[in-house]
Amino acid sequence: MLLFCSPLTLAFRRLTLRSWKGVDRDHSYRMLRQVWRRLWYSWRPYTGSVPPSLVADLKNVEIPTQNEKSLHTPVMVKEVLQCLDIQPGQVVLDLTFGAGGHSKAILQSVPGVTVVAADRDPLAFQLAQHLAQEYPGQVKPVLGRFSELDKLLPSLDVDVALLDAGCSSMQMDLSERGFSLSKDGPLDMRMDGDRYPDMPCAADVVNALDQQALASVLAAYGEERHTRKIAAAIAQARSVYPISRTLQLASIVAGAFPASALYARRDRLQRPSHVATKTFQALRIFVNDELNELHAGLRVVQSMLRPKGRLCVLTFHSLEDRLTKRFLRGEDLAAPPRRSIRQRARALREAEVEEHDEEEEGEEEEKGRESAHWVIPQKKVMKPSEEEVQKNPRARSAKLRTAIRR
Repeated sequence: MLLFCSPLTLAFRRLTLRSWKGVDRDHSYRMLRQVWRRLWYSWRPYTGSVPPSLVADLKNVEIPTQNEKSLHTPVMVKEVLQCLDIQPGQVVLDLTFGAGGHSKAILQSVPGVTVVAADRDPLAFQLAQHLAQEYPGQVKPVLGRFSELDKLLPSLDVDVALLDAGCSSMQMDLSERGFSLSKDGPLDMRMDGDRYPDMPCAADVVNALDQQALASVLAAYGEERHTRKIAAAIAQARSVYPISRTLQLASIVAGAFPASALYARRDRLQRPSHVATKTFQALRIFVNDELNELHAGLRVVQSMLRPKGRLCVLTFHSLEDRLTKRFLRGEDLAAPPRRSIRQRARALREAEVEEHDEEEEGEEEEKGRESAHWVIPQKKVMKPSEEEVQKNPRARSAKLRTAIRR
């Protein structure tokens, strides 16, 4: 026990001595408690290194039946069906099958359609195979990323395409996947599961990147304002023990803030939001290369969709939505995004707000700008109704954009 505690004790004494310098006597006790809390939070969830055997084996995951609780509640199903305007006998490409909520709604509402169900998640692929047994000859499961679909589906022409970006509730609710900061599990976050064993997971990122690079990831993909503070807390904690669990990382990020700020942030329903939410979002996007994959998926749809074919894209945060909007408008994605005067003024005015909500850019679409490949039937972006948000709070940030292939 003495050998086990000695490194912890030495680290605590070093941190205490460094933190004591330059602190007024009146605040010394509070500083001492803060330093101890940071060290304790970074150590407490640690249970040792996570062997590969503990990583989720998706092949052994039991797939719920229809009588069990749904793995995922699809977002804006009525709006999607209305915008896609699917006709009997058409070929539908569902690029993010997930738990199959949208595909099931399409199969149930339109007779004789063929759904190409693609997803990078092996568990989603299994669900697509089960759906193919329910609808023989109408569902074609495909396992692969957006960037792999041009090779997996050569010379495929589709009439309608649906792209539901982001992370599914099925992935968030499984603690073994490591996406959720409210459930303890290995810090994984790989949407591909164990398909690519050499692919870095979130634990590799937080333990390997230097402090400056880690801060850049949080700023670029999480739109986090306190990147330096969080990156410094992570670097300090991993010097004591490796970061390998979701709750461990959430505790480290929380320790970088005073207790009053832990749930001071609010989501769009004005509910308390954990301070580590954007950190987890940034790591997930970085690990899975989500923005580049989204761009690849949009290019795949552009090449496969027949003239007059319809595309619907569901996004759940501003990075995805901005990329989709600029792509459909034919802008050069390598160039800096254009912002209206109103958007720039809003960004300055809301610098203290934790979410950069540019979410009225849909209402501010520039008239007269047309793409060589797409026609935008409606200038305003569609959002879920208040009734749906109350029933499914995870739909609160959803945005639906529709485009027609020229």
